[in-house]
Amino acid sequence: MAGGGGAPGLRPLLLLLLAAAASVPGGDGQNLVTEDVTVVEGDVATISCRVKNSDDSVIQLLNPNRQTIYFRDFRPLKDSRFQLVNFSNSELRVSLTNVSISDEGKYFCQLYTDPPQEIYTTITVLVPPRNLVIDIQKEVAVEGEEIELNCTAMASRPATTIRWFKGNKELTGKAEVEQWSDMYTVTSQLVLKVGREDDGVPVICVVDHPAVKDLQTQRYLEVMYKPQVRVSQNYPVQGLTREGEPLELTCAAFGKPQPTDMRWLRVDDEMPQHVVVSGSNLLISNLNKTDNGTYRCEASNAVGKSHADYMLFVYDTTATTEPAVHGFTQLPNSAEELDYGDLSDSRAGEEGAIRSVDHAVVGGVVAVVVFAMLCLLIVLGRYFARHKGTYFTHEAKGADDAADADTAIINAEGGQNNSEEKKEYFI
Repeated sequence: MAGGGGAPGLRPLLLLLLAAAASVPGGDGQNLVTEDVTVVEGDVATISCRVKNSDDSVIQLLNPNRQTIYFRDFRPLKDSRFQLVNFSNSELRVSLTNVSISDEGKYFCQLYTDPPQEIYTTITVLVPPRNLVIDIQKEVAVEGEEIELNCTAMASRPATTIRWFKGNKELTGKAEVEQWSDMYTVTSQLVLKVGREDDGVPVICVVDHPAVKDLQTQRYLEVMYKPQVRVSQNYPVQGLTREGEPLELTCAAFGKPQPTDMRWLRVDDEMPQHVVVSGSNLLISNLNKTDNGTYRCEASNAVGKSHADYMLFVYDTTATTEPAVHGFTQLPNSAEELDYGDLSDSRAGEEGAIRSVDHAVVGGVVAVVVFAMLCLLIVLGRYFARHKGTYFTHEAKGADDAADADTAIINAEGGQNNSEEKKEYFI
């Protein structure tokens, strides 16, 4: 702060008065009021010395070095940054423009009463960060890698608080504070494991400081990842793959960098000779049951290789129901790909469809066997019913009417009384 002496005639008087001054309110009920001031470096600070129950006593303002800034409405200090804002019997208000760190400290308000009164106000100067920079360990990362980012806020007062965001999600960093003189430099370190979903996402460094609002900087992540492959059926469109009809498949692959190597193959078997592969397309012009199997599209780039599968099941020309087995599958090439849920169909769904077909076949066979057994039981029942009954012969006729056993035997052996023709009855 620039310094200067008071007016020649006032200096001895001021020194005498200051020597007799006390720092407690006077007993006459007058008292001084002021407030502390917080200001951003380069802005304007306003100091107000106010008097309650004023009796027209003299008010003056002194700087931290006890130099008189204003005595009533007169400015002895030769520093034009101090300007009188208001002067009356009850207030002395002074502004200080272009505030710097050297202006920080205690400023004294004095009231010349008997005894004199004195209070002080403190000016606190805030310094915003001079610069905010993000340094990234790797400009281009590969999915699954950990990268380190550092955000530095230089030369601030007080020390800043740094917060991290990835997109809209707040992350936690580790801060270190260094102090030079009255200034602070803060560096926050963030360690981040990146995936393909982070490519193109901004990482934002935000400063919390009382001297600034909305101070932030950001860097966009660039992440390379291996291809993600999809197989689509162009023809027939969501229809049955029947014998004699064509099948056309298209393979699409997306990765960073964009895949340059793409090929079709048949899993666990050779590719049929009549299959035509043209770039990303596979065409079978005349389907037959020997074409059944799993067809795989593989794609690769500088990061790695991925694939997607299509399970083909050829139906008879008379088939009218939707296929239960053929369709798309894509199996993960590693545990890292298990979370991608946008693949065409799942293996579990296909196995469930196969199980449902097996259950239907078994149920049909059981029904036929039960029906055949019921028919056999009906035929046997009717057969036994036709041969069931009691047989009576003519030889035994009359035995029940005999008076004794001998007569009965004679009658049963066909005596002369039973000369009628033998007959057989079915009951």
